[in-house]
Amino acid sequence: MRRMRFPREKIGTGCAVSNLANNARMRLRLLITILAAAAAAKAGADVTLPMSRVFKGQDRFEQLVVRAKAENWSSVPIGGRTAAVGQAMVGTPYRSYTLEIDNRVESPSVNFKGLDCWTFFEIALSFARMLDEPVASWTPSTLLHYIELDRYRSGECTGDYLSRLHYLEDWLYDNSRRGLVQDLTRTLGGVSVSHSAREMTNGWRHYRYLVANRALLRPLSQMEARVSSQPLYEIPKSRVASIEPRLRSGDIIGIVSRDGGSMRATSHVGLALRSGDGTLHFMHASAPHNYGKVVVDSRLSAYLYRYRSDTGILVARPLR
Repeated sequence: MRRMRFPREKIGTGCAVSNLANNARMRLRLLITILAAAAAAKAGADVTLPMSRVFKGQDRFEQLVVRAKAENWSSVPIGGRTAAVGQAMVGTPYRSYTLEIDNRVESPSVNFKGLDCWTFFEIALSFARMLDEPVASWTPSTLLHYIELDRYRSGECTGDYLSRLHYLEDWLYDNSRRGLVQDLTRTLGGVSVSHSAREMTNGWRHYRYLVANRALLRPLSQMEARVSSQPLYEIPKSRVASIEPRLRSGDIIGIVSRDGGSMRATSHVGLALRSGDGTLHFMHASAPHNYGKVVVDSRLSAYLYRYRSDTGILVARPLR
């Protein structure tokens, strides 16, 4: 944690200092200590890790800012703006576990050098939100603010690993509760499915924070139990073609899959993108065993039949 520093008080030698003055200084120091503690507590996620650790790909960020200005992205509604940012990142290599940046401290972070499916959609959305700020505020720090707003429970990174929304269904619940997105899944014909959030406890050895902090496994399991107890709705893939006309560019598309049996789990996520001929495509960061980069893929409804385990989708529409 960054410590707040105050200038050391200069006391001249050989001066007689009255008790009253000493008492006044003591009270002043006490007041400064209290204010410093309050400021540090209020700062929250601002007092975390160095910028060199949490922000990768400054040159790519600056290129996007230049393009956003040239093409006036800020004048486009939030969904279309998100899709425009996503399209601009097509071709970015796929890279897993870019959020695992420290053994102890959790912090908002961005890596433009490599994206997985989650960081692709959240960076596109957060960059789009940043464009509502004055142009002078289109900076890495502002983008990290909007990443924090999106990625963490109630929009606040506490420095604790479990303040992050690790499961897409939990992200959808939290972000829709705060009015940032609208969950359209039920409106579009979604049905309730049994689901289980257990990927992280099952595969904890893949996560740097968990390997370094085994004590997190119990609260992680409790968090997963809470997520699993919340209802999950999916639009069955057999119905997706019929609702594609109601989807928009920039809608967030979560893929729901069988979890080795009758249970469901969210397994992938990307963005909807409507092309000039009216086809609704699935735009996503595709894993190395497929394309290994961000791509504009096939028609969404066709994409779902590529994998037998995929059962349907959930849909979130950015509101602001």
